[in-house]
Amino acid sequence: MDASEAAAALRAAGIADGYYWIDGVHEPSPTPPDFVYLRRIGGGEWEVGTYERGVHQPLAHYRDEAAACAHLLRQLT
Repeated sequence: MDASEAAAALRAAGIADGYYWIDGVHEPSPTPPDFVYLRRIGGGEWEVGTYERGVHQPLAHYRDEAAACAHLLRQLT
């Protein structure tokens, strides 16, 4: 699963748009005050975490996009 497929799976599951942010794929506007996120970080890694009160709080790092997407889905479904 890639990030686009994860976004589609969250939509299909009825997860509200403001609950999650996926860099380059699903970036709600205006930006919600808190959400679960998936973003690519340096070195080709992926990070899953929460964003609250203007601060990113990483939960896990993955070298594999599919593993990061699976973690995101577990957090929200």
